[in-house]
Amino acid sequence: MKILVAEDEPMLLKTIELKLKKEGYEVITTHDGREAIAKIEELSPDLVISDIMMPYASGLEITALLKQKLEKPIPIIILSAMEQEKVVMEAFELGADDYITKPFSLNELSIRVKRLMARSAR
Repeated sequence: MKILVAEDEPMLLKTIELKLKKEGYEVITTHDGREAIAKIEELSPDLVISDIMMPYASGLEITALLKQKLEKPIPIIILSAMEQEKVVMEAFELGADDYITKPFSLNELSIRVKRLMARSAR
């Protein structure tokens, strides 16, 4: 199973990458929204984890792309330090499958990834 992680904070990106690799996933990392969109179109990951605030394209823009333009729906988990209800609602309205507020537990992220992967495998 292939997971793309888009996060502009290098330490968090590396931490997520190591956790997911340890769990047996193939992990593709990107540092900005433009690179994430290119890799999604090129590599068709099974799941996307994206920060909401990134250079060039936001997690909300990536969510809209995943849900509107791609043939195969790809589940997406949005990560954000913003707890504003408006932003959370917008993410879900655009089609986000899950939303995790930073800081978060890597074990919680892992459980949510497993749940989405199992649901999308059906």
